[in-house]
Amino acid sequence: MKSFFRWSVLVVLVLLMTASDTPRRTPVVHIALLKYNGGGDWYANPTALPNLIEFCNRNLGTNLAREPHTVMPGSDEVFNYPFLHMTGHGNVFFSEQEAANLRTYLMAGGFLHIDDNYGMDPYVRPQMKKVFPEYDLVELPFSYPIYHQKYPFPQGLPKIHEHDGKPPQGFGIIHEGRLVCFYTYETDLGNGWEDAEVHNNSEETRLKALRMGANIIQYVFTR
Repeated sequence: MKSFFRWSVLVVLVLLMTASDTPRRTPVVHIALLKYNGGGDWYANPTALPNLIEFCNRNLGTNLAREPHTVMPGSDEVFNYPFLHMTGHGNVFFSEQEAANLRTYLMAGGFLHIDDNYGMDPYVRPQMKKVFPEYDLVELPFSYPIYHQKYPFPQGLPKIHEHDGKPPQGFGIIHEGRLVCFYTYETDLGNGWEDAEVHNNSEETRLKALRMGANIIQYVFTR
């Protein structure tokens, strides 16, 4: 399907299992940041993904390219990436063509992580309804596997930034039994992934954010 299968085999290979005694080199895999329209700052947290990638390569044995690519939701290029990350503070808008393209990507095996950097919620929900009008974003139970990868989070998402003081929540869109979109709300994982001096988060807080991010990556590449 389009160029989607350029990376489909790499997904199977991307993780080096830590139990292995024989060092192996997996193919380099790129992940991407979603550049959406509507005026929201899709480019927020510029150091977040590179830091998460470094953390995953060091602690999970992944071989992710050090710098993420940037891709538009309506582009055929989305099919080159097994993992898309989306963040920001403000308005989000998908055209009908972009929504249809994202739908095809996600149904074909892709994954979208949306991290509300504060203020996205009223905008991103109706836009995801364009992508999957038949599905709602449903809150995932704490028992869901994404919280129980290498790093256990028995109480769900960690609280990274205060925002409105609400408990963090993880929502998902599940298609044919597969989680295709994970929406992290009232946590701000991306701020925790950023360089320490950007938000002055403690090392403990940053480590929680990076570990949860690593769980998301591990879940995507081993499901």
